[in-house]
Amino acid sequence: MKRHLLLLATLALPALAAAGPATSFADAAKRHRAGDTAAAMAFWVPLAQQGDANAAFNLGTIHQHGDGVAKDPAEALKWYRIAAERGDREAQSRLGAMYLAGEGTAKDEKQGWRWINEHRVAHLHHDHHPHMVAWRAQAAKLIDERDRREAFAASRRSSAQVMADLKRRSGSPAAVQLAAGREAPASN
Repeated sequence: MKRHLLLLATLALPALAAAGPATSFADAAKRHRAGDTAAAMAFWVPLAQQGDANAAFNLGTIHQHGDGVAKDPAEALKWYRIAAERGDREAQSRLGAMYLAGEGTAKDEKQGWRWINEHRVAHLHHDHHPHMVAWRAQAAKLIDERDRREAFAASRRSSAQVMADLKRRSGSPAAVQLAAGREAPASN
């Protein structure tokens, strides 16, 4: 029985490889997961060269981690750049991280932060969305109320201390007693 399974497995591998390149993204991903990275790459490389962000991202990931190919950070950087330039957020983050770490390129903090912030900058228009404006107004109101309460409490503590110090400095017996927290004697 074991011989038959081994024979079937041995026969299935060349059949899978002989099937040719992948015919769709799903097929390419399936073949890559099955260990046929060459078939997946045969599908993804032409797409990525034409600017397909998904294909370029997949190639960047494969080369960055050496998943089915030799680990090649410079090649990963090339593919991530294609995907990042097409607006792929994850590729922008990975490209930025590679620049910051000097992985596959010279370390370049300016480029690193540029790519990491690219998504944020591209989506600043969300800052003016009515929900964001309302949320910011509510947060500012809550912070202002808290700050006012804290300032008022600090002011009361401070003014009580100032009054006690002034009374103590005046030197009168009644003021000294008041500063000490005792009632002053009634005057006739």
